[in-house]
Amino acid sequence: MISGRERALNYAILTLFAALALLPLIGVVSSALTPAAESGPSFTWPHHLDLGNFSTAWRQGHFATYLTSSVLVAVSVVLLTAVLAILAGFSFAHFDYPGRSVLFYVTLIGLMVPPEAFVIPLYFNLRDTGLTDSYWSLILPQTAQSLAFGVFWMRNFFRSVPVSVIEAARLDGASDWRLLWRILVPTSRPALLTMAMLVFMWTWNEFLLPLVMITDESKRTAPLGLAFFQSEHTTQYSVLAAASIIVALPVVASYVFLQRHFISGMLSGAVKG
Repeated sequence: MISGRERALNYAILTLFAALALLPLIGVVSSALTPAAESGPSFTWPHHLDLGNFSTAWRQGHFATYLTSSVLVAVSVVLLTAVLAILAGFSFAHFDYPGRSVLFYVTLIGLMVPPEAFVIPLYFNLRDTGLTDSYWSLILPQTAQSLAFGVFWMRNFFRSVPVSVIEAARLDGASDWRLLWRILVPTSRPALLTMAMLVFMWTWNEFLLPLVMITDESKRTAPLGLAFFQSEHTTQYSVLAAASIIVALPVVASYVFLQRHFISGMLSGAVKG
């Protein structure tokens, strides 16, 4: 049992860290709601709220186009990563074949290689195949980047499923394909949604690959478009804050919508080896 003093100390520490995390966010929201004539680089509290900064940022920054590109790339990466991670994770968890462990650890190398290490040769490879300045130059590399984590995540979840469930399914005559998609995948919903949320967030926030691969303005992703918008409006602090909120809002909204599943997946057997 936790004593009252320990509980109070825990709440005090959590409150302190929550305040440290929320204070910058409150500053950004406050700046976005401040009229342009009153905005400045320091924290200010507006005398009256001005929602016009959001419409100005949306119109001048062409964020409808940038958000469409980001949604297309992020959703494609999440779907491809999920399907490939499920298949590979199931293979590594429940099939026995020569070199399985070696192949799994080779796959995990992808977790340790930063994008900065391969972005230049990747650019030349994609340029030679005619894929630069296209959505495929963002979807394929980011799927490969996320796949190592996805395979590790789903393999560990599939290994945490009780053996009795798998044996019962096999005794009932279920094939490997039916076992995977009718039994294991439905039970892995929290882990799968958690993985999808993380991959979506990483893909949405990716900046280096779009910067190197994309020159067509209509194909810029939201973070890349925000960087160009910032360079053109360096002193319009309220409009910049509004643009930052517009770019961050889809990730925040998706997390709030999937929060229960995200926490369930983080606390479930998805991280058990």
